[in-house]
Amino acid sequence: QVQLEESGGGLVQTGGSLRLSCTVSGGTFGLYAMGWFRQAPGKEREFVGAISRGGTVRVYADSVQSRFTISKIDAKRTVYLQLNRLKPEDTAAYYCAADDNAVAGAADRRREAYEFWGQGTQVTVSS
Repeated sequence: QVQLEESGGGLVQTGGSLRLSCTVSGGTFGLYAMGWFRQAPGKEREFVGAISRGGTVRVYADSVQSRFTISKIDAKRTVYLQLNRLKPEDTAAYYCAADDNAVAGAADRRREAYEFWGQGTQVTVSS
């Protein structure tokens, strides 16, 4: 059984930074493309960033490009999302997800591509 657990969320001031972590148990981590999504109250869950299973391809939403960085360490079965220069509009619950059907070099932006999801970690950015 594949389980994902996020951590690292919290309250931060505008312009601050956080690093989110997502640890995966079960399955073969190295075969998963990993994604990060977020959901603000009253809004749909939206794509933030994704990394291919080999780690060579990373894609981001336009709203976070150049501010957020996704990375992973296979030996730790963990994917990270570094959040820099945070803005109040970044406030949301952040979810990591695993795509176990990913081909090499693929990092999907679509929610439906991901089979496994974590419970989320809250990020709140104060103005």
